[in-house]
Amino acid sequence: MPLLPLHQSHDPRALIARWRKLAPLANLRASVLTEVAGEKIVYLQSRYKHTAPLIYLSTGVHGDEAGSAWGLLEWAEREIEQLRLGNFLIFPCLNPHGLRANTRADHRGLDINRRFHLDDDPVCGPWRQVIRQNTPAIGLCLHEDYDAQGCYVYELSQQRTPLSPALLAACTTRIAADPRRSIDGRRAQNGVIRRSTIPPDLPGMPEAIELWQLGCPITLTFETPSEFSFDDRVQTQAEFVSAAIRLALPAANHLP
Repeated sequence: MPLLPLHQSHDPRALIARWRKLAPLANLRASVLTEVAGEKIVYLQSRYKHTAPLIYLSTGVHGDEAGSAWGLLEWAEREIEQLRLGNFLIFPCLNPHGLRANTRADHRGLDINRRFHLDDDPVCGPWRQVIRQNTPAIGLCLHEDYDAQGCYVYELSQQRTPLSPALLAACTTRIAADPRRSIDGRRAQNGVIRRSTIPPDLPGMPEAIELWQLGCPITLTFETPSEFSFDDRVQTQAEFVSAAIRLALPAANHLP
């Protein structure tokens, strides 16, 4: 399916309508996670029980990062057969109010990516209930960064060899890796930030780290530069998802 008109990039209804249209073709069940401020937050899950490892895909946590939300949809619409055969848990837009308003924050003015540890949060609490019942083998969290000078990956795992260099090599034909040596105060090398423990100075718990805390052995947070071409960002996000499933999932399956 062709990309959307640019003026729809911050329309969560248009985004979710395409996910709902895709769902029956891909053997996905669309469910409402919760409803906040009149906005239904939808997630999708493989309809049939699987022995295959569960792949977690999420985006739309920050509403001013539209390229990641539409990039995930772009990947899904061209990989329907993979969705039909695999085992997926997908959160296509966790912050629809923010997407519509083109803001990082949600309807309360809060950054939900600092609240995933909270059972009483109206969005993160229901999310936690779903994750407790479905432990992913790998978690892909898609974002964008206003300050980025290229693509980068925040990898949290206990793998001896980092996965992110190969992933970046596979998805940076349109947008190069971020060359900075420090990104968000973290040491970076060729677009890779890697940790095997949780940073002690967090102001709240981000999605990827809480997902790791809840048993997911590898989480990868991918960022494209939000000031670059929208089409390039969308395609790069889709290429990252393809590469991660192809390259990182086999590694996750061999972790104890």
